[in-house]
Amino acid sequence: MEIAFSKMHGLGNDFMVLDLVTRDLELTPELIRRWADRRTGVGFDQLLTIQPPTGPDADFRYRIYNADGNEVEQCGNGARCAALFIADNQLSPLPRLTLETFNGPIVTRRLNAATVAVDMGIPDTQPNSVPFKPPEGNPQPEANGGHQQPVTVNDQTVWITPVSIGNPHGVLFVDDIGHAPVLELGQLLTDHPCFPEGANIGFCQIVDRSFARLRVFERGVGETRACGTGACAAVVAGHLQGKLDEEVKISLPGGKVRISWQGPGTLIRMSGPAALVYEGQISHEL
Repeated sequence: MEIAFSKMHGLGNDFMVLDLVTRDLELTPELIRRWADRRTGVGFDQLLTIQPPTGPDADFRYRIYNADGNEVEQCGNGARCAALFIADNQLSPLPRLTLETFNGPIVTRRLNAATVAVDMGIPDTQPNSVPFKPPEGNPQPEANGGHQQPVTVNDQTVWITPVSIGNPHGVLFVDDIGHAPVLELGQLLTDHPCFPEGANIGFCQIVDRSFARLRVFERGVGETRACGTGACAAVVAGHLQGKLDEEVKISLPGGKVRISWQGPGTLIRMSGPAALVYEGQISHEL
């Protein structure tokens, strides 16, 4: 059976997107991994599916699978692509959509043909919510300047800010993003016992109060060109520590997004581009 799909990207964070509103399809981790292979498949960071909602309060259900075949909670760049995909495939004419995700609803708004804003929900820095398990004997995060926690890897202690944007993140601040040990340290931290469900690890360089640079090692993927939830997490961590203002531009290897956050208990909003690369068909059989 041949399956129609769209290849899309948000700042180079690339996706295979499927319409499961007008058809049904059984997905398996093995099938997702085969499609994700950049030599023999479509190749992508995440597979996105658009499905009917499970309740009356959402327009669509939005699901995300990493390249390793595991379903994950949230993806900000993917949400922008999902909104564009829904419009391009005439699944809904509404510029404002409520998407049901693994961890609750998010709202997308198409600002123009190539730009989408997303209300990503209320960030949570409570360790149990991330989830983050502080090493035994560590002080509470509030005692360490804006929720930072010391984590030891390879006999080295790094200070990390755990944040949930519907999915788990850990943010480190570095002096030079170009020389940050993203691949080595990112893998060690995403697999660290402090993150019992894994985490996306962001390496953030503050340029000034309204601008920062970011690289992200994503759980189940590796370093990606961009991470929308990672950009949100970086702004939360920077704002809590008095390093960043409420309106911030984040520069990732794939491009820039704008993040707005007024502080604890408020919604965090992201706006940025989404693009269709091509449309195609691929075999469903393994």
